[in-house]
Amino acid sequence: MEPQATPSIDVPAPRGPALHWSERPHAVALAGMLALAVAMGVGRFAFTPLLPMMLHDGVLTLTEGSWLATANYVGYLLGALACMALPWVAPGFYARWHPARLARAGLVATVLLTLAMALPVAAAWPALRFAAGAASAFVLLNVAAWCMVRLAVLGRPAMGGLIFCGPGVGIVLTGLAASAMVAAQWRAASGWVVFGVLSVLLCVGVWPVVRGRAVKADAGAQPRAVAQGGNAGTLAARGVHAVAYGLAGLGYIVTATFLPVIARAALPSGSPWPDLFWPMFGAGVAVGAALSTRAPSAWDRRWLLLAAYALQALGIVLGLVWPTPAGFALSSALVGLPFTAITFYGLQEARRLWPQSADSFASLVTAVYGLGQIAGPPLVAWLLAHADAGQGFARGLALAAGALVAGAAMYGWSAWRWPQRA
Repeated sequence: MEPQATPSIDVPAPRGPALHWSERPHAVALAGMLALAVAMGVGRFAFTPLLPMMLHDGVLTLTEGSWLATANYVGYLLGALACMALPWVAPGFYARWHPARLARAGLVATVLLTLAMALPVAAAWPALRFAAGAASAFVLLNVAAWCMVRLAVLGRPAMGGLIFCGPGVGIVLTGLAASAMVAAQWRAASGWVVFGVLSVLLCVGVWPVVRGRAVKADAGAQPRAVAQGGNAGTLAARGVHAVAYGLAGLGYIVTATFLPVIARAALPSGSPWPDLFWPMFGAGVAVGAALSTRAPSAWDRRWLLLAAYALQALGIVLGLVWPTPAGFALSSALVGLPFTAITFYGLQEARRLWPQSADSFASLVTAVYGLGQIAGPPLVAWLLAHADAGQGFARGLALAAGALVAGAAMYGWSAWRWPQRA
């Protein structure tokens, strides 16, 4: 039985009575942004600025921190796989628990799991981070599906990229908050509580908007699938996209997990800069996501992905060859700029390649991306066990940059092998 999937759609804006504020395009984009700020900025990446605080408190070691990060990424992988399978194995359940409901459930879980990390029960932390990873995948995939379809129904599909500013907004907020807490000598447990309360406040802007089905019965037009061009819909093209997209997971994850720790190891003791590089990364994420909305819809997303991978690889290399405050600042911005733009373009490409099963294929490529993330922290932990901190991180970053170069080459080959017709 063919699963119920949300197709890519292209419909005119509905006419008739003025829309309620919660149904307007800007409200939809803002709600999606705030939801991803919670799911990604807190559920996924709050651990990055809090890791130095947890190390300072003596509640874990760097190796244990690597495994906690891995638990979160394994949860993200399994959450993405569950989203992929749900329309196929439980179509009746999926019909009732549509993307808006699943996203709201994921947000509630993220808040509770973040607050629970403040409990002094270290044995439970891996399970909590695992569950938070699964919840973040549910929110990302379902909010993206709901908002992108809803914006298309409202005649504003280009605004879909704005929701991917959310991770950057969340990273900036948590990074600046963590920097202030470090300056005030707060303990990491207090940081988890602050981030949990911040998540509740952000969800206030999500709840009135993300509800019901994305395609309303009175939308005024029936959605239609976007036609595929050339041979881009072949099984081989889908496989290339999945693998190349997965390499981006490995490419960014070393920086996204260890940036403050790497900066502390490279810069003089007492430098005020290490806690600021993570918010700089987040600012780059938000700006890059906003810029991604300016790309014309006719442009082949594979060439945009190639450029984004190259920029991120350049940022990683810059941090290796120029380990100074200026070098780390520019590196953080360059790695952050294409981060969620890659997600936006990757999901767009997934929907173009397989519009009949758009939700499931988007979840599949996200799961492959999750595999790349999982490989990063254990790899760094192994390198650290066989070298000093400087050498271990340098080798991990070099491998990450290599993965991005390989992914860029795959997209270039795919665009050459299966050109997209207008």
